[in-house]
Amino acid sequence: MSDGSDSAAIEGISAAIQDAVARLESADARQETLAEYIPARRKLLIPREPVLRRVGHVWRLGVFLLDASGELRATGTLVRATPPGRPQYQSESAEHRRALRAAAQRGHFRDGETVNFDAPPIPLDAAVLREARGPLFVRDGHALVRWSATAGDAGARDFGGYLAERVELLSHPPDGA
Repeated sequence: MSDGSDSAAIEGISAAIQDAVARLESADARQETLAEYIPARRKLLIPREPVLRRVGHVWRLGVFLLDASGELRATGTLVRATPPGRPQYQSESAEHRRALRAAAQRGHFRDGETVNFDAPPIPLDAAVLREARGPLFVRDGHALVRWSATAGDAGARDFGGYLAERVELLSHPPDGA
């Protein structure tokens, strides 16, 4: 059950996100594209191939994506927009990546552009975050970050510190990065 500290954790999350957006905007930090995957379909009996459709821009902050409006998302799937090449039939995963590059090409992304999709929004609601299995969750009034889905709660880290560190890295990348 919730105690009053869970609502304080949600307020802390919101404040950290607002601070992150302000810092990233003032640093003119590099953004990546957020897209929607539209599967193969028929339109007026004409077959249409899968395509990635641009829906916005986000900052990649480790296991999170953040947009300028403050919407936080879990990192989903990433593809680099490059020419897909011809089928090689080497492995199913290689063919899947090739198909995603082809979908990005049909979406008219620049060559080399980083495209994120299948990135679910994270609702900032205490009841939802207490039961969350994604990267952000709340336990005992603390907002925490999971490094991976398989790690569980072990090794979870404070959300505010994690986000501040990622914002700093993106705002002031080390030399050569």
